[in-house]
Amino acid sequence: TVDGQNLATLKPRHVPAFRQRLGLIFQNFNLLHDRTVFDNVALPLVIRGYAHRDLARQVRAALDQVGLLNKEHMHPLFLSGGEQQRVGIARAVVTKPDLLLADEPTGNLDPEMAQEVIKIFERFNAVGTSVLVATHAIDLISRLPHRIVHLEHGRLSAHGPTAASHLGGTPYGAQ
Repeated sequence: TVDGQNLATLKPRHVPAFRQRLGLIFQNFNLLHDRTVFDNVALPLVIRGYAHRDLARQVRAALDQVGLLNKEHMHPLFLSGGEQQRVGIARAVVTKPDLLLADEPTGNLDPEMAQEVIKIFERFNAVGTSVLVATHAIDLISRLPHRIVHLEHGRLSAHGPTAASHLGGTPYGAQ
């Protein structure tokens, strides 16, 4: 159930509309390397039929939020891993989703950049976007004042604000 909607009962024709309320961030970035940073971030808006003048304003605002406004004309292959991840974040938030889902968003980043990505998520959460982060990097999220859920073999094994502090092994957490 997401925002009161039981997804198991959602009719297939309603899935695309529901999906538009989500922003997705991937561990491996999933950027289009033959397109510029601007075009990668604009893609969700183009798919939705936004007018070019509105599209440009929103793309630049999203890039500014992740500190990449000066990279809009570059291609992703010329960016660092952290910059590529921030392009993916900008693409995920350009539509102002209700829920941001991030799957191992810091898995390919150095510790400093991973912390910066978490700070970006905190800023989006502070303005009303719900953020769910699936990660093995419990050290990154355990210090945050948010609920942590621990899954072990597909089952909930611990939850709450201090769940990470008493977990052993290699936990899989969600913020």
